[in-house]
Amino acid sequence: MYSLFRKKEKVLSGSLTAASMSKLVSDKLSFAAIAYIVISAVVALLGYLITPDSSPMANRQFLELGNMPPGFSVTLCKIQKEGTETRHGLFHRMIFGNTGNDQFIPIQDYHYNNDTLTITTYTGDASIQGQTMAFQVEKDHWQDQIIRKRFLLGTDQFGRDLLSRLMIGSRVSLSVGLISVLISLVLGISIGAAGGYFRGWVDKIVMWLINVVWAVPTLLLVIAITFALGKGFWQIFIAVGFTMWVEVARVTRGQIISVREKEYVEAARALGFSDFRIIFRHILPNISGPVIVISAANFASAILIEAGLSFLGIGVQPPMPSWGSMIRENYAYLLLDAAHLAILPGLAIMLIVLSFMILGNKLRDVMDVKAQRNVQG
Repeated sequence: MYSLFRKKEKVLSGSLTAASMSKLVSDKLSFAAIAYIVISAVVALLGYLITPDSSPMANRQFLELGNMPPGFSVTLCKIQKEGTETRHGLFHRMIFGNTGNDQFIPIQDYHYNNDTLTITTYTGDASIQGQTMAFQVEKDHWQDQIIRKRFLLGTDQFGRDLLSRLMIGSRVSLSVGLISVLISLVLGISIGAAGGYFRGWVDKIVMWLINVVWAVPTLLLVIAITFALGKGFWQIFIAVGFTMWVEVARVTRGQIISVREKEYVEAARALGFSDFRIIFRHILPNISGPVIVISAANFASAILIEAGLSFLGIGVQPPMPSWGSMIRENYAYLLLDAAHLAILPGLAIMLIVLSFMILGNKLRDVMDVKAQRNVQG
């Protein structure tokens, strides 16, 4: 039994898939790209559980702390609001954030005496005296009301934590990329497979549809669909997904035409298998390589399109953070002392798009049949 297991393990290790994955991971550049994509996905998934600002949309504003530099720290006084605090589960806080029942006030000075906590609010200008406020606080708990907070990447013009908004913005970009690619795969594979397998009048209709959609510039088509569906988060998914299926359909059609007369397809027909089973159980698994490669490229394109639409103001709407909208809000600061407000989200877009392009190019190399045979040899 052990020898049989070792034999199977040896066969598996020598398979094309194992050789491809080994080659993909062994390349330092592709490994770095995969690592960055995985880290970004984990940050987007955990969301508000790991952001410094866990408020919904990372939209806690301190107007007196606007445009503070990276590393800026301030003392905050935590005051409980009136009313009953609503408690949510872990999953709800991870997806939607924590509304909380506390108010945070930036302060310049404070002292405690006789169960009274007296604070002087922070104005952002040392020459201007802040407002003095007093609260009744129990002796054993007054120190819990004073918090020291550091903004690692500084704040934007509304005093919002820039790091938190960048982290939540990754959720928008990766979600748009993922769902748009899934929509394009479902439509593209279905339409392209039908044209390539059945040929005849079906293929003529498919090619006519592909040529019509292909003739319209992608960005203009996305903008038109966005105007028709309205502005918003979910509308972006549909708009981008419905414009990216064309290339998937073209590649799928071409690949199926090249293999539809192969022996295993003829054998499946002779056994009486249905066309649906032949296409999705026998043909598609054998042509998945080019589709996976083009999906990686489409993922990067979807992120760029979403960022462009948000920059134009027709993507996700404020206060939801998006890397494109963050650039639009802060690009004027490129000429001022706060250029990082626009550079950092632009850098985030560049790195995630570059990672997907590197991954797509490497997948194209490792899934090349001749290259795989050379690896085995």
